[in-house]
Parts: sequence; structure tokens; C-alpha cells
Amino acid sequence: MSGGRYIHLVDSTLRDGSHAVSHQYLPEQVATVAEGLDRAGLDYIEVTHGDGLAGSSFNYGWAAASDEEYLRAAAKAIKKSALTVLLLPGIGTQEDLETAADCGAKAVRVATHVTEADIGEQHIGLAKKLGLKAFGFLMMTHMSPPKKVAEQAKLFESYGADVVYIADSAGAMLPDQVRARVEAVRKEVLVPVGFHAHNNLSVAVANSLAAIETGAVFIDCCCRGLGAGAGNTQTEVLVGVLSKLGYKTGVDFYGVMDVAEQLVEPLMVRPQMIRNVPMMLGYAGVYSSFFLHTNWAAERFGLDPRDILVELGRRRMVGGQEDMIVDVAYQMAKEKGIIKD
Repeated sequence: MSGGRYIHLVDSTLRDGSHAVSHQYLPEQVATVAEGLDRAGLDYIEVTHGDGLAGSSFNYGWAAASDEEYLRAAAKAIKKSALTVLLLPGIGTQEDLETAADCGAKAVRVATHVTEADIGEQHIGLAKKLGLKAFGFLMMTHMSPPKKVAEQAKLFESYGADVVYIADSAGAMLPDQVRARVEAVRKEVLVPVGFHAHNNLSVAVANSLAAIETGAVFIDCCCRGLGAGAGNTQTEVLVGVLSKLGYKTGVDFYGVMDVAEQLVEPLMVRPQMIRNVPMMLGYAGVYSSFFLHTNWAAERFGLDPRDILVELGRRRMVGGQEDMIVDVAYQMAKEKGIIKD
């Protein structure tokens, strides 16, 4: 039973959703969607390139505008919600975080691979100095057992994180695996726990509910499910499901449905559905943002993208290694005789 428990929703349509539109949001589109989400009552609205601050690059995909342009547009439109940014140490820098704060950011999610929380210590510390709410965000948590995930979450808490997050970045986990990790983390930390799902195996809402039932109180979502791979937990669906279960979110159900249909859906390049390649991301346990990169490599070298994803999963490749996808595809094409020396 929910007991009327409050669940904080972090809408990532304007960050994770950036992957699905090849990072081509325009600042005025960001402002319009942010204003709608704010009016609907979302607690947090995340805005950056899909790979976080300073993600716009050859490796990760060039954005249509700068971080500063996006953030200032969103900050001007938001009245109540907390403007939130993502930062991956090694991509974004402390200077990028300072700029984000100057542009109106109120919270930052410092994201690291599940075994590398230690590289986020300085960024969490700076966030606290800047007066930002600091989230420690552990990615690709399916790759480590619950005990290891909990150990890394404890590190983030020791650095000053206000919330620690378990991210199923590959959309590879099933509900029992989510429960095990949330339970392990909750036993080790005193700060609130959050969960980020991808829908590659069609269980994003189920996994989010499993996390909530085990004690998570921060949940990520995207309007229309718009996000990397097959997308994320769908905001408007999650709001409706949580309402039926008796949880509180502070979100206007009709209002967020309207934002999804009237503001977000027209921006979508393609329907967010579970097609073969996104499904293989979850099956093979591969980072969801590899979707477009893998499709491009498969087309370039005449390969089946599913075969590339299986190989990437076998090599246990993680976020930040997008540039190696072409290398892997090239080697596979040589082995199959598609490319001759």
C-alpha cells in the first residue's frame, strides 16, 4: 500500500529525450516544453544534451544550440520546478557546472559508471558549494551485483549527495533485479533513493513501480517515453498509474497528458516504440544511447545492428565509448569479408 506516499518525479524529456531527436531541440522548443512541464507540476525538469553538460561533440552528436542557450531558455520559462542538469565527469567540467548554475540550474545529477562513483567527488562538492541539490547517479547498474551498487551509493552519500540514483541505463533489468538493488542501497544510505528506467524490454513502468515499492522516492520519466533506445518510463502513464495506486506526485494528470500530446509529440522524429534494435539494447545489456550510433555503423558497414549490439554487450562496453562502436563494426565487417584489405 502507498499510504499516500509522495513520489518526486524528474522529467527528462529535454535531456534523455534529446537522444531521440539527435540533440536537435531548439531553445524555443525547450522553453515551450519546460513551461508546460512546470505548469503541470513536475518537481524537476532536466535540460541538457543527452550526454549531459558539454556533451555536444563529434563523439556524442552535435546539438542545435549550446548548453547555455538551452538552460537560459528553460530557466526563463520555469516558475516553480527545479531546473536540473546532468554532468558526466570527463565530459562536463566543474566550469560547465558553474556556468549551469549561473544560467539558473537548481540541481545537478553527477553521473558515473556504477563502479566509478569516486570520480564524481569533486563535482558533488562543487554542487554543494554552489547551493545546488546534488544527485549521485550510478549508471549501468545491471553490470554490478546489489552489494557493489550499494557500496558505490554509499560513496556518493559520503561526498555530500542529497539523493543517490540507481540507473538501468541499458534497460536490461527485470523487476526483481531492481528490487534487489534498491533494497541493498536503502540499507546502506540515509539519503533518499531514486531510479531511472529504460523501456528496451517493455518493463520501464513495472521497474519503476518495483523501485517505489522497495522504497525509492525519486523516479525519472519522459513525456511520451521519449528517450534513448526504446525510451524511458512514460511520464503521463506513470502519473496515472501512481494516482490509481494512491501515491502523490503533485502533477496534474490531465495537464501532463496535454503537454505530452500537444507539445512533445509534435517534436518527435519517430514514434517511441520497442523495435528490434532497441530491444536488443536491453537483451544484450548495452547503453541505451548507443542506439543511433549502432544504426549508423551498421548501415555504413553493411551489418545487422543486432550483431553489433551483441558484440558490444560481450565486450561490456559502457557509456563514453560511443567512438569505439565504429571500430567494432569495422572489425566485424573485415571478419565477415565485407571489407577487404
